[in-house]
Amino acid sequence: MDESLVKIRHDRSVKDFPALKLEDDEYVEFYFKRAKVCLFMIWFGTFFGLAVILLAFLLVLLGQSMIDEMGKNFLFIILFALLAAALLIGLFALKIYNGNKLFITNKRAMQFIMLSPVSTSINIIDLLSIEDASFRQDSLPQKLFHYGTLRLATVGDETTYTFPYSDILPEQLRAVTELISKAKKKSRAKEAEKES
Repeated sequence: MDESLVKIRHDRSVKDFPALKLEDDEYVEFYFKRAKVCLFMIWFGTFFGLAVILLAFLLVLLGQSMIDEMGKNFLFIILFALLAAALLIGLFALKIYNGNKLFITNKRAMQFIMLSPVSTSINIIDLLSIEDASFRQDSLPQKLFHYGTLRLATVGDETTYTFPYSDILPEQLRAVTELISKAKKKSRAKEAEKES
C-alpha cells in the first residue's frame, strides 16, 4: 500500500479511536462491538424490571386500603429504592455493552473485554500469531438474530481469544482471514529479503 495512503488511514484511525495506542504505520481495518440484539435485551430487561416493580407496588397499594400514612411512606421508599436499583443495573449493563470492543488493525487484534464495571481485560495479539479465525453459532437465538462467537486461535501455546455476542458477517470474517494471510506473507517476504 502507498505510504501516503497508510499515513492518511493512520491519522484517521488516531482521530476516530484516540484511546488506542497505534504504531506510526498502523491503522484500524475493522471495529466490532457486541451485537445490537444485546442492546435490545438490556433495554427490554430494564423496562420489564421497572414495569414489574411498579405493578407490584400498585397491587400492594390497591390490596391494602387500610395502610396508614407511615406504611405508605415506607412503601414509597422501597419503591424508589427498587426503581433506582433497576435503573442502575440497566446503566451498568449498558456500560458493559459499550466496553466490549474488538479492533483489527493492519498489524494486531486488540480486544477490550468488560465483565463488570470493575473487571476489565485487554488482549493484544499480533496478526502473525493468529493461526485461525472462526465464527460459531451454537443456539437457535444466535441463528435467528445473527450473532455468535468470534474465535482467534494463536500459534504455539494455542491460546484462544473469543469475542462472544458478535454479529460479524461472513464477508467480514473472510476479510479478517485475508488480512491475517497478507500480514504473514508480508512478514515472510521481509524475512526472505533480509536473508538475501
